Amino acid sequence: MHVRVLFFGQLKEIVGRAEDEAELSEGARVEDLFTRFGNRFPRLAEFRASVVPSINLEFAEWRSPLAQGDEVAFLPPVSGGNHTAIAEDLVQLVHQRIATDEIVAGLKTPPDGAVVVFEGIVRNQSRGRRTLHLEYEAYEPMALVKMRHIGAQLREKFPIRRFAIVHRLGRLEIGETSVFIAVSSPHRSAAFDACRFAIDTLKRTVPIWKKEYFADGAVWAEGELPAGEAFSPPAESKP
Repeated sequence: MHVRVLFFGQLKEIVGRAEDEAELSEGARVEDLFTRFGNRFPRLAEFRASVVPSINLEFAEWRSPLAQGDEVAFLPPVSGGNHTAIAEDLVQLVHQRIATDEIVAGLKTPPDGAVVVFEGIVRNQSRGRRTLHLEYEAYEPMALVKMRHIGAQLREKFPIRRFAIVHRLGRLEIGETSVFIAVSSPHRSAAFDACRFAIDTLKRTVPIWKKEYFADGAVWAEGELPAGEAFSPPAESKP
């Protein structure tokens, strides 16, 4: 059977390409596919404990069986204009400046008593080294699926009215916004709780990676392996 294989972040640099193809025997599993590439690229095999596989845009187990035509991605741990009038919830990956003021303005409605915002900013240093700029990369189709899932969780867990989850990709300069989350609600506590849940869950589950550029080189930022929900909301949000 024939499968498509995708690599991201530092894994892409190790194998020298973002995409490949493989022919496998019937009954092959994800771990068999990774072993094949690990044999070709020994440094890739060293990442086995920290790599997360996916099949057709969904996280998968290493022993998950593969089928003809599957799209398999090997993911390193995940790191995070025009006027925008929001008639409904907003989930986006963008390659240009995030229009933060316009998004907030579009979220507000007369019944709302609060809009809570989280804005991730590119800072000028990391671990004692001066940062020149950052680059963000994503497995875009899967990232959007996971971001929409976070939105569905917000609706299920919190009494909110609208939300926006936007992440920028490509090169970002110091001081620019990399990720923007905003939540509107009749009451502030629900908006605070939902905003915190969204950013914590995004950082753990959405396949987006950050590369930091310094005067003496560049490095992929260490991320987190997907796990359970990053933040447990209170039993009830109160005004």
